[in-house]
Amino acid sequence: MKRQTVVVIGGGAAGLMAAGQAAIAGARVILLEKMKRPGRKICISGKGRCNITNSAPVADFIEHFGKNGRFLRQAFSRFFSTELITFFEENGLPVSLERGGRYFPTSGNAPDILKIFLTWLTQLNVEIRDSCPAKDILVTDGKVSGVTTCRGNIDCDSVIIATGGASYPATGSTGDGYTLAKKMGHTIVPIRPALVPLEVQNGIHPALAGLELRNIGVQLLINGKKKQQLFGELHFIKTGVSGPTILTLSGDAVDALQKADKVHLAIDLKAALSEQKLDARLIRDFQKRTKEHFGDVLRGLLPAQLVPLCLEQTNIPANRLAGEISKKERKTLLHWLKDLRLEVSGHRSFKEAIVTAGGVMLKEVNPRTMESEIIPGLYLAGEVLDLNGNTGGYNLQAAFSTGWLAGRSAGDVQST
Repeated sequence: MKRQTVVVIGGGAAGLMAAGQAAIAGARVILLEKMKRPGRKICISGKGRCNITNSAPVADFIEHFGKNGRFLRQAFSRFFSTELITFFEENGLPVSLERGGRYFPTSGNAPDILKIFLTWLTQLNVEIRDSCPAKDILVTDGKVSGVTTCRGNIDCDSVIIATGGASYPATGSTGDGYTLAKKMGHTIVPIRPALVPLEVQNGIHPALAGLELRNIGVQLLINGKKKQQLFGELHFIKTGVSGPTILTLSGDAVDALQKADKVHLAIDLKAALSEQKLDARLIRDFQKRTKEHFGDVLRGLLPAQLVPLCLEQTNIPANRLAGEISKKERKTLLHWLKDLRLEVSGHRSFKEAIVTAGGVMLKEVNPRTMESEIIPGLYLAGEVLDLNGNTGGYNLQAAFSTGWLAGRSAGDVQST
């Protein structure tokens, strides 16, 4: 019986896992990495800490991927967060659970994950060819038969495309997999940045850059109608806004912008208080501090960086005595605190996007094996697929799970 040869294209999360699993299944495995070393995106993910997965159950996990999430059910049934955590710990990398159900290496050092993978693959005799991009996938008699690289052709029985998306192109994710899959006859759902900072019309007030807000509410409004609402953190950057709430909302925002829809963010700076309770607090503050200036009273309500914007947009003089604030002015302030509006004019590029939306159309991939429905012997895993989830470890788990399934499926195929 002939031993299978599997070529894995791409040395990211999905590719590393796929290569190892194909080897475990008995195949000879060659991993092609276009960069000088694999795993560069892993090493910078999670601000260098790498949020590998989440404690959410499968049903909740799937919801974080929207309508396409159900495609992942088969992969998650074979290899999910419990198995991933066990994999790392058995290979000598303890992991820790943090707020939001997020798992990180206990060391807090993302490169430790890459070290674990490289040691593991060496033990499994996986051949890693660095600085060796795949140029073409060869097909003979309607089936995968090899790969063309910058160093010549490689004969093989199966190919796994695990090239990632187009986000963080400096790490090697430049959309190569879409080109390869398209040549094989696959449909590519148009790609766009996801989990990406949003740009604000006319920029933000200079005082706001670097400000991080916690425990605030954010609504995404498209053509004046509420699309999504979240509670959590928001960060002001020079060009607009970022942070967990914004990154999660950005998918719908980017899609709406591409349709030329009007996109706004409505920020509730006092989300823990109803309008009635907040108004009562404002009345108490103004009555208690009647002889103090309005600007000084605001500093008890807001971070200092927000005060100039509040003064500018409410048009209430900073030197007005609190006891002289009219009911109308108080209501103006109340509305501003509960509904600070920002017009979204654009989004940052793939260079700043955490993941890529769009990719290989899922109906053209068998979710039980990750094999192409178009070309036998071709498998696809990770971000190259039309799958993108929220922040919190969801996307990396999907990469590991689909990589695991693709590797096992490609390596398990028997030929005589």
